[in-house]
Amino acid sequence: MGLRNDKDSGLLGDGVFESIVGKLRAAGCVFAEEEAKLLISAAQTQAELADMADRRAAGQPLEYIIGWAEFCGLRIAVEPGVFVPRRRTEFLVAQAAAIARTGDIVVDMCCGTGAVGAALAAELGAIELHAADIDPAAVRCARRNVEAAGGCVYEGDLYEPLPGTLLGRVNVLVCNAPYVPTGAIGMLPPEARLHEAAAALDGGPDGLDIQRRVAASASLWLRPGGCLLVETSERQAPQTVEIFDLCGLIPRVVRFEEMDATVVIGIRPA
Repeated sequence: MGLRNDKDSGLLGDGVFESIVGKLRAAGCVFAEEEAKLLISAAQTQAELADMADRRAAGQPLEYIIGWAEFCGLRIAVEPGVFVPRRRTEFLVAQAAAIARTGDIVVDMCCGTGAVGAALAAELGAIELHAADIDPAAVRCARRNVEAAGGCVYEGDLYEPLPGTLLGRVNVLVCNAPYVPTGAIGMLPPEARLHEAAAALDGGPDGLDIQRRVAASASLWLRPGGCLLVETSERQAPQTVEIFDLCGLIPRVVRFEEMDATVVIGIRPA
């Protein structure tokens, strides 16, 4: 059992909560009180709590320390080195959920932890969910999150590990592929740049290399009228639209300013 999420708990001792908050604030953690409560609830002993607080103050992502990330109201299992699902990606889930229906075949490509697929399964109920990623650590996480939702997870490069029975049958193909240009990796926050796998961030010279590969084969896997949805940046969206158009998909852009979230949706013509 974890320590009580209460700064007055006898297990913590006087001033421990305030001490952790002070340490996190000094390290630049904006949400120090909330993070301290999460660390306290996750720790089993005072020694473990002190170690967790030290790791957080040193810049390790909170999600790696407590073992999960909140996403679309779910607790998504996360391992060190695996891409931590971002809040803006909830907009990608919302767009896919507005298109998909119960019983549809949904593929979560470049799935990372499988957060997008798991959130769609939670939102839609019974879907035939498949997820794939090239990173073994990400696949381990995805199996915990996606298989719990009744889905299947595959390890390999993009479409390569998917079963051939899905060809031409997928209703919704959702993809949060890396889209940071190689030259911009060094400008990312340290939590991402220093701790997440480079392959989960680097999208090539213009950030769109993996989007190109996904779009190029999407029509082979989508059923007529099926949709490919990718997260991108507002600046890159016009190029993503061109990529979709060249690959025979009918594109449109949706944007949510409040979350700085941009999604391009491409429909395979009927």
